[in-house]
Amino acid sequence: MSAEIIRHDWTADEVAALMRLPFNDLLYRAQGLHRAFFDANEVQLSTLMNIKSGACPEDCAYCPQSARFDTGLKPEPLAELGEVLEQARAARAAGATRFCMGAAWRSPKERDLQQVETLVREVKALGLQTCVTLGMLHPGQADRLKTAGLDYYNHNLDTSPDFYPQIISTRTYQDRLDTLETVRAAGIHVCCGGIIGMGESVADRGELLRTLACMDPHPESVPVNQLVAVEGTPLATAEPTEPLEFVRTIAVARILMPASRVRLSAGREQMSDETQALCFLAGANSVFYGERLLTTSNAGVEHDRRLFDRLGLKAEASGGPAGRQQAP
Repeated sequence: MSAEIIRHDWTADEVAALMRLPFNDLLYRAQGLHRAFFDANEVQLSTLMNIKSGACPEDCAYCPQSARFDTGLKPEPLAELGEVLEQARAARAAGATRFCMGAAWRSPKERDLQQVETLVREVKALGLQTCVTLGMLHPGQADRLKTAGLDYYNHNLDTSPDFYPQIISTRTYQDRLDTLETVRAAGIHVCCGGIIGMGESVADRGELLRTLACMDPHPESVPVNQLVAVEGTPLATAEPTEPLEFVRTIAVARILMPASRVRLSAGREQMSDETQALCFLAGANSVFYGERLLTTSNAGVEHDRRLFDRLGLKAEASGGPAGRQQAP
């Protein structure tokens, strides 16, 4: 498979055409690219821990951690090192190869960053890939996290540039893009995706994916979340995403970014096994693994193991290099 398949110049018309393909044709194309870059029966397992909960000043309409919404979530301080390492060891024992730590900040303060640096170093020492999501970063902060051993930084775009103002007003789309550029410049791998089911159009979904696919290089990890509607947030009554439309989004992500890990993230607990199976067929090859995400529940480990066994999927053994896969 030649490297020119990886493109960074997708047009809006091209992506819209992909979104309209007959379902069988779309999955056939996505599966072919998936097999060209990855073992089609292997899935990477990441575990996510909420290391600092609630009291976030942002107004992201989907987020129960916003201080602006009454969701019943009790704010908690930054977790202690021992607690984090206990969960990291448990994640490693369960088969996860990447440990992701999330903190509800607009951006980390100096005292916060010092503690996170320690967490990154100690989790890395366990042999796990490390990932954090801390909000916006400036260059000096990103450089320090890289020095501490950080492999990935998660900072989602959430949706298309046009739909974004209907979801968030406290930071701009450009703010998010600037943080991604800062992370990339520091030599940290990028984990960036979005959320499906917030009331956006199919065109918005395509534009989110096109924005990601026009980055050079592409994000190494692309989490695709299905909205988990939480009581007390503005999106509490959002209509659920139609399952086949979600599968379509996964397939288009795989076609546009064939060498990236495409991760089934939030919302898996609400998906049927059949929907998840179609997502894996469409090119998803990473999941969040464990009973909880940041504040919402997740598909259980034992359920995932049974599902993987039924589908003949195997967990990635070591996490591999932190960088992207290469075309054979």
